[in-house]
Amino acid sequence: MKRRPILLGIVGDSAAGKTTITRGLTRLLGPERVTHICADDYHKYDRAERARLNITPLHPDCNFLDILELHLERVHYGQAMLKPVYDHSTGSLVRPEYVEPREFVIVEGLLGFHAPAMRQFYDVKVFLDPPEDMRRLWKIKRDTSKRGYAPEQVLEELERREPDSRDFIRPQREFADIVVRFHPESGTGSDQADGHLNVHLVLRPSIPHPDLTYLVNRKNGQPAGIRLELGRDCGRPVEFLEVDGNVGRDHAAQIARLVELAKQFPTRQEPAWNQTHVRQMLAQLAIEAQALKVTRLRGLTRRLRGEPPGPEGSILKLFGSELAQRIADASSTLLGPYATIDGATEAVPDAGRWAHRVMGARQYAIAGGTSEIQRNIIGERVLGLPKG
Repeated sequence: MKRRPILLGIVGDSAAGKTTITRGLTRLLGPERVTHICADDYHKYDRAERARLNITPLHPDCNFLDILELHLERVHYGQAMLKPVYDHSTGSLVRPEYVEPREFVIVEGLLGFHAPAMRQFYDVKVFLDPPEDMRRLWKIKRDTSKRGYAPEQVLEELERREPDSRDFIRPQREFADIVVRFHPESGTGSDQADGHLNVHLVLRPSIPHPDLTYLVNRKNGQPAGIRLELGRDCGRPVEFLEVDGNVGRDHAAQIARLVELAKQFPTRQEPAWNQTHVRQMLAQLAIEAQALKVTRLRGLTRRLRGEPPGPEGSILKLFGSELAQRIADASSTLLGPYATIDGATEAVPDAGRWAHRVMGARQYAIAGGTSEIQRNIIGERVLGLPKG
């Protein structure tokens, strides 16, 4: 069965860093695994028409948001679409393109979280929230170097866009799962900042986040370049993750290893219990458990009749211990690889029991003798094989 794509939304004001972040994520995940969709392609009007109508691209009425919503639904379910295209270099609408979603779909733009119906299709929602003075510098630099504007024209456009930014762009921050703010060191002006910017992340509990505590431990009494704190944002409890732009080499190497490790893990899968091989494994375990139950009853019956011990005890010790270990392996498949390590969780309260199953299985084998001894006993008493 085909897996649906993982849909990541990145929203922020003009020149907040959306395209830069998207390029970085695409590089990390692998270009062959990522489909990139720019929401600017859904502008209703080209640059000349916007000037004539006195409307900015930040206003919902300047965009085909209903079409964007339909396309978000299509890519959410892994379906292809014919997407419009807006050429930023000329400010014109050009020939549409046929887009097929890959494993990951990154949708970046101005109004991606504007409507509830749009927000429901994302797996992760990210809002970029740089300091306003830094964003203005970035916009001036970009629009003058890549889009043919003079600095005075960019500043004038920023002032004209401010009401729409206030009313339609910044309110979307509330709906993000992660808020990202790049900023310079304290005491350093935005115009003096180099490429080593600090980053402040707001991690909201609307999605699960990985455990990053091992990255923030202090070493030799020195403060770590990565800090994780609890706090509140918009009245809700959140985690704040701070990463220094000049983080040490050790921490940078740890983060790089974490990213490489994450790339090796498979992405979204159907629930393990729906997979054919898992269902077959559970059926086999159930059959073996019933067989051992019958063997145990036979042994008890023999004892109640006063008959000498048979092979039932050795069978139970040998195959019972092996079955317990296979049950532990099955639990790891169903509950995740950490079920036997971390113990019970709120989501899986019985997970901790599997650790005892693993240890118990080994104890059974030790208490009953080695597997080789038990196999010799079974061979002698059941199969009539000679000793040795």
